[in-house]
Amino acid sequence: MWGTHLPGVTTHVDTTHKRRTIALTFDACGGSAGSGYDTELIATLHEYAVPATLFLNERWIHTHPVETARLVDDPLFQIENHGTLHLPLSVTGRSAYGITGTRDAADAALEIESNKEFLLNAFGVESSWFRSGTAHYDDIAVELAHRLAVRIAGFAVNADAGATAEASTVAANILAAEDGAIVLAHMNQPGNGTAAGTRRAVEQLHAENVDFVHLH
Repeated sequence: MWGTHLPGVTTHVDTTHKRRTIALTFDACGGSAGSGYDTELIATLHEYAVPATLFLNERWIHTHPVETARLVDDPLFQIENHGTLHLPLSVTGRSAYGITGTRDAADAALEIESNKEFLLNAFGVESSWFRSGTAHYDDIAVELAHRLAVRIAGFAVNADAGATAEASTVAANILAAEDGAIVLAHMNQPGNGTAAGTRRAVEQLHAENVDFVHLH
């Protein structure tokens, strides 16, 4: 099995059934084309006091060590593991979006464990969630992650289509999120539609008393 929605990949959080609940998550992917920092997005989350889970890739962290330390110290944010090299998690080297995945079980384990240990040793973050580059997995790699005591964060809503969607589309996708949905977007591509679209959605959802939560 291969894809984004496999058994063992979490796409929803528990809800209270009293208020609509949404878990916003933002990936910071790193690399030559993905190491920006969307300060406008982070400012919006602060303005509306919206908690969010940030998945940081090790390459992005090395580019932004000061910003990472600030995010770690900010109780508004839950910091989690977006991998070492931003690879799809596979035991056969399977590719997604032109990115070759991890080659075997040992390579998959390294993609998880290297950044997990880096987050702990450098920032004191005890990460328990993982999202792979491209959010693609095979079933054996998912089982491997669970054996490493890591939960896989999938998504119910892909809000910004890999940081390519216009603001109106991002807003519409977030606004349409069902109760308990994990929403995936990006924080490493300033200047695209993610920040503006998230602001539009958060303004409306905040007025509707939606409960924004961390992953749990």
